[in-house]
Amino acid sequence: MGDWSWNTLQAADRAAIWHPYASATNSPDAVPVLGAAGVHLQLADGRRLLDGMSSWWCAIHGYNNPALNRAVRDQLGQMSHVMFGGLTHPPAVKLAQLLTKLTPAGLNRVFFSDSGSVAVEVALKMAIQYWYSVGKPAKQKMVALRSGYHGDTFGAMAVCDPDTGMHHLFGDVLPKHFFAPAPTCRFGDPCPDSEMIAITDLLTEHHREIAAIIVEPVVQGAGGMRFYSAQYLVHLRALCDAFDVLLIFDEIATGFGRTGKLFALEHAGVEPDILCLGKALTGGYMTLAATLCNDRISEGISRGEAGAFMHGPTFMANPLACATAVASIELLLSQPWQRTIARLHNDLESGLAPARGLDNVADVRTLGAIGVIELKKAVDMRKVQPMFVERGVWVRPFGKLVYAMPPFVMGSDDVATLTAAMVDVVANI
Repeated sequence: MGDWSWNTLQAADRAAIWHPYASATNSPDAVPVLGAAGVHLQLADGRRLLDGMSSWWCAIHGYNNPALNRAVRDQLGQMSHVMFGGLTHPPAVKLAQLLTKLTPAGLNRVFFSDSGSVAVEVALKMAIQYWYSVGKPAKQKMVALRSGYHGDTFGAMAVCDPDTGMHHLFGDVLPKHFFAPAPTCRFGDPCPDSEMIAITDLLTEHHREIAAIIVEPVVQGAGGMRFYSAQYLVHLRALCDAFDVLLIFDEIATGFGRTGKLFALEHAGVEPDILCLGKALTGGYMTLAATLCNDRISEGISRGEAGAFMHGPTFMANPLACATAVASIELLLSQPWQRTIARLHNDLESGLAPARGLDNVADVRTLGAIGVIELKKAVDMRKVQPMFVERGVWVRPFGKLVYAMPPFVMGSDDVATLTAAMVDVVANI
């Protein structure tokens, strides 16, 4: 097995690995993890960290879950993978049946892919190929929102905020799309007509070249953890219908209960033409994503020149991942998850409330199992990350945001520990 001591792991990592959003030569040492169970990460030096991030928002059932472990083992005994071109298998069929049952009625076709970013790529390609197939090839542009984030691949980067996002370095080579102002109407409040003036003007002028509008419903995630009025989505659906533009919802971060609804779109009662899912789809066990669409899209593309949708990932509908996703969704639905999310919301709200009185804090907000402290200035990761580890919690801030998205299985006492550490660190930076 080798020597997996703290120092050995860090040295070997430093010599060969390039971590996400990090320098290859001048980054803080990564924290060595040897195992995980429940809501804790087991470190190489024997310490445990309370995980407030759900491994980038996906490990909703925590770690080493018996039901998900069993699903992996059972499927591994059948087959770990088979190509999806011309073949099918029970895990993919079961998962597609589940997803079409749980999402809005019109979304009855599922295209599987490898990751959230690719699910967005698939959605963008679906929209463009649809319009090409129905004789409107000029409709190739997208409309996205400022402060939005949709992934790190090229198509996805092109619909992320081009100025404040993390992809401005690639701006000169990315496709050029249209951007509308981010909603300022807060979650739970009405969305006045004035919020829609800019995007209405944009559609009025450019709808003949616009294929789709893509948004993260209710919660703008990595672009700023902004929560906005569900009524904005109602207005947006009406605009798309009026101007003959498709509507894409990116629920990669919000799907499967995180906002208090199974899908964030339920806060508005709005049905998109295309829906992207990922992250918590497999309970954090392995990578898998899905792009769902309605008959208008699937039939339009299928009747077009190509007669087929032109995309096909090698590991599409991987049986191990699909079987795990089925087990994860069934586990979530078998429990009183709405009560759990409501309890987590209350725990996060009360635990983070003391931060409102701190001089360096601009805002404190919670929604479902999401808790955010927004600072007035960006955090220094080299300083802040070790402070959290010293307090026995794992929180990964970015920009001005110190936030938590805990696993749904985290108890109130652990949430209190997590939020106390967040407030304490913020008070001491």
